[in-house]
Amino acid sequence: MPRTLHVLTGCTAVGKTELALRWAEANGAEIVSCDSLLFYRGMVIGTAKPAQTELARVPHHLIDIREVTAQMDVTDYVTLVRTAVADILGRGRKVLVSGGSGFYLKAFFAPVADEVEVPAELREELRQRQTALGLDAMVEELRRLNPAGLGTLDVKNPRRVVRALERCLASGRTLAEMNRDFAAQPGPFADCEILLCELVREKGELEQRITQRVAAMLRAGLLDEVRGLLARGLKDNESAAKAIGYRESIACLEGRLPERELAETIAKNTRGLVKKQRTWFKTQLPAHRQQPAGSVKLNELFG
Repeated sequence: MPRTLHVLTGCTAVGKTELALRWAEANGAEIVSCDSLLFYRGMVIGTAKPAQTELARVPHHLIDIREVTAQMDVTDYVTLVRTAVADILGRGRKVLVSGGSGFYLKAFFAPVADEVEVPAELREELRQRQTALGLDAMVEELRRLNPAGLGTLDVKNPRRVVRALERCLASGRTLAEMNRDFAAQPGPFADCEILLCELVREKGELEQRITQRVAAMLRAGLLDEVRGLLARGLKDNESAAKAIGYRESIACLEGRLPERELAETIAKNTRGLVKKQRTWFKTQLPAHRQQPAGSVKLNELFG
């Protein structure tokens, strides 16, 4: 009999935290985070991390498990989730995965890593070449190695371009060849039954919630939080430092963004993220239930 995972997702600020808590309380579940920033200790205000009173209502997993300088990758995430799931189900509890980080969310439905090993020397060589020659030169080389095209690769993302180039050079194969074999692999949770629900809200309502959330974050001391995180090495973790709310606050503290423009800049970038999330959920997730976050009934969430 397959193990069952309940997965609750939705755009930023849609209201996942409170609904996840209510469902978990009503169904004897424990919550496993699928948020790429909740892993990090000290990133509290800018991530809208559940408060201690909320964490006390239901056992949570994969929150505050990394120092802000220690990056997480999807392979680590899968290993940690499988350990947490075995523990939770072994105690007769249900599992509720909650979060909206697409890269980690997709791990529940598709393979996440191939077997291409990149030598450390090659990785360092490409890092130096990117620094010396720039992103355009790396993309040009990648196109030369992939005459049939680069597919959906985001060629404006330096990290993904370099990673793709590493894999092509290390394997001697094209991205299309590797992607074809990769897609044929079973996903890490292929042995589980996945019940997926996406929370949704009307555009205007969600934008109002974003504006209110950003204002609350700034009142709660977001700039002080970021100042402290910088002292702890936040900028050593590029993905965390570039997260919305944090990158704008860093720009403000460094004098590159006036404080009077901070709230609107964060809200604007959050709205842009929500647009991308909606497209991602529509195109990357399997068929699933959608529920209006404002009126959903708990017993209908995964029904």
